[in-house]
Amino acid sequence: MFLVSFVKLVLIISVIVFCIHYWLKRKSYLFDGDVIARIARKYVGKDPEYSFDRIKKDLRKAYPGHILQDVDTQWMFMNAGGWMGSMSILHASVTEYVLFFGTAIDTSGHSGRYWANVSDTILTGTFRQWSEGTLKTVHYNPGDTVVHVWGEVTAVQWSAGTWMVEYGKGFIPSTLGFALADTVFSTQDFVTMFYVIRVYTKCLLQEAGFYLSEWKSLIKDSL
Repeated sequence: MFLVSFVKLVLIISVIVFCIHYWLKRKSYLFDGDVIARIARKYVGKDPEYSFDRIKKDLRKAYPGHILQDVDTQWMFMNAGGWMGSMSILHASVTEYVLFFGTAIDTSGHSGRYWANVSDTILTGTFRQWSEGTLKTVHYNPGDTVVHVWGEVTAVQWSAGTWMVEYGKGFIPSTLGFALADTVFSTQDFVTMFYVIRVYTKCLLQEAGFYLSEWKSLIKDSL
């Protein structure tokens, strides 16, 4: 009886995973990673506070209605894979996110293995990767865009003062387990976890409101 139930559960999970993967491969995405990287590179080497402020404005022009307003954003610590950084989420949905990320201290650890493609364009500092199955590291400098393909895993190391713009595309809820695991099982900083969930919820509500307004306009125009 247990074996039958287990097999059914595995089959159900397999079907769900297949359907999500099929959907992700064929859906259209709102953001363009090349556009985000191009906007970020305009501010390489400049003071991060100035750069982030300008990048937010440029992103709002490029993607109106999809970037959180300043009142809804905040910098939040993130502990994951043994490293510690800080992030500010600008956009998040079920399939995409855009955020600022970086660290004021040297930090390193495990990248995580995601069901998403992640790209980081470095504004200041340095980023080092050690890919699984290799014996050497690769260094990245300001202006470089580092791509982390879904299913891939690396060791990562950021020097103090490294700040970047990050874009993720895939099944974003699947990344939350890694993003919050150290908070739950190590730091137990549940205030930070609350902040992350609150901002992510704001993003989802903003996206829902945007598309609801679009649908209302289409219905109104068709009448």
